[in-house]
Amino acid sequence: MAIGERIHYFRLLRGMTQKYLGMSLGFPEKSADVRLAQYETGSRTPKADLTAALAEVLDVSPHALSIPDIDSYVGLMHTLFTLEDNYGLKISEMDGEICLKVDVRKNKDAAQLHEMLCSWQQAAAMLEAGEISKEDYDKWRYHYPEFDKTQNYVKTPPRDLA
Repeated sequence: MAIGERIHYFRLLRGMTQKYLGMSLGFPEKSADVRLAQYETGSRTPKADLTAALAEVLDVSPHALSIPDIDSYVGLMHTLFTLEDNYGLKISEMDGEICLKVDVRKNKDAAQLHEMLCSWQQAAAMLEAGEISKEDYDKWRYHYPEFDKTQNYVKTPPRDLA
């Protein structure tokens, strides 16, 4: 998800207008809303110092605004938080283990994500049951959605993965 979408999300969450947020960042009143619109639409990308200022005004971590960085634990957590915001991802506990669930009632994107995760679970279950090899499982994952047989919107090759 692009940084502009996150700025937009948090600005609306805080009940701010583009003009108000822009002026809070020190932009001139005449152009504050235009500047914010440019960042939200992705026609401009804020530099690190502006991202830090946006995060402060929006009362979030700069990581919450940044394009997801899954190479760090903090970045991964903020990626998961973004999935919670946009797709209804929920964290819970089952049998003493942490698990993630999707609230399909959130929106159509959440329902689609749920279907995709179900496909992944089915492929993983086939691997666990010995129905497919690790090589076939990896081929499925690394070429997703090409070899996914469960999604209606995906063109799939014949049943044989190899």
